[in-house]
Amino acid sequence: MRILVIEDQKKIAGFIEQGLKENGFAVDVVHTGEEGYLNATTESYDAMVLDVMLPGRDGLSILRALRGKGLTLPVLVLTARSELNERVEGLNAGADDYLTKPFYVEELVARLHALLRRTGGTPASILKNGPLSMNLLTREVKRGADALELSSREFALLEYFMRAPSRVLTRSQIGQHVWNLHFDTGTNMVDVAIGRLRRKIEEPNGPHLIETVRGAGYRFRGGER
Repeated sequence: MRILVIEDQKKIAGFIEQGLKENGFAVDVVHTGEEGYLNATTESYDAMVLDVMLPGRDGLSILRALRGKGLTLPVLVLTARSELNERVEGLNAGADDYLTKPFYVEELVARLHALLRRTGGTPASILKNGPLSMNLLTREVKRGADALELSSREFALLEYFMRAPSRVLTRSQIGQHVWNLHFDTGTNMVDVAIGRLRRKIEEPNGPHLIETVRGAGYRFRGGER
């Protein structure tokens, strides 16, 4: 899941970025409202964490502008105050949820998972396809009854594939969503990572769960045969 964080306080932004990355999210962080609005309208994200109090263009004006353009990106608003009127104003402006500072990163992660479930961004806390299952909360992965040990990057890569079964994903899409980087055609980073993941999730001499689509990218087939 790719998250846009708009937070002007760099210490808080760094805390959020580290916590989300440790929980398998890809994260873009910007510190001004203008940058945030530009990213939200030109890039693809699964959700946004938006601070209300921003210099220049404030969070609520960004939110109203996005909703006015018809963008349904799920938005969790951060506020430094807990007064009812500010919470109501944020929700009326189009926020899907809010969180009052200070907060624990575990609560932020839980709220994002819940928000994405409610808005259809994530169907459940457990993904299943063919012999594989992933628990997004405990970060456990199993092939049948066997537990698999995946790195955080491998977990994010497998999650991205399992959320889009049978869909061809290009190397550029994979690089952007999993590494949060624009794909460099001069590197085989994506191919190497997929090779490592295949060795962990597939049975020896068994069929590929992740198929190579020549000239296009990769496709997760899971239980489809």
